[in-house]
Amino acid sequence: MVIAGDFKNGVTFDMDGQVMQVIEFQHVKPGKGAAFVRTKLRNVINGSVIEKSFSPTDKFNDARIERRDMQYLYNDGDLYYFMDLETYEQMPIGKNLIGDNFKFVKEEMICTIRSYQDKPFSVEPPMFVELEVIDCEPGVRGDTATGASKTATVETGATIRVPLFIETGEKIRIDTRTSEYLERA
Repeated sequence: MVIAGDFKNGVTFDMDGQVMQVIEFQHVKPGKGAAFVRTKLRNVINGSVIEKSFSPTDKFNDARIERRDMQYLYNDGDLYYFMDLETYEQMPIGKNLIGDNFKFVKEEMICTIRSYQDKPFSVEPPMFVELEVIDCEPGVRGDTATGASKTATVETGATIRVPLFIETGEKIRIDTRTSEYLERA
């Protein structure tokens, strides 16, 4: 049981059949009237964000979010196949549950599958990946008007901005959360 007066960032609970996660919370004690808890909540299934106020005594059921590391195998049309590393079972996941940052994932990488009641609702790629640059523009000396960067295509087909000194064939490290170049690998 989760009580609204005990909300913390990251707490998940079941509200009206929806799984909600607390993003922000604030305990408010006005001069007149009863205290309340002002929150910003994210629906973990569809990603929508709402703001809602609760009485500190409101009670909700826990919502246990399961996180499992699985190996990405391949995609076939709109289905992406992952393998459980313990049981070797394969699980197909629809393209609608795959985020934009999945463009940096290549076959055999380990991803985290988040699910509620054995139903997956999101796929988290590794935070950092090392990929090879397969194509990039030549760096022009003195071209610093664009922040001294150029466009490069990595082996998964994604394009990112990299420093001028990066060449085709080099391995680079990328932060998948921000889609930014970090360093040479």
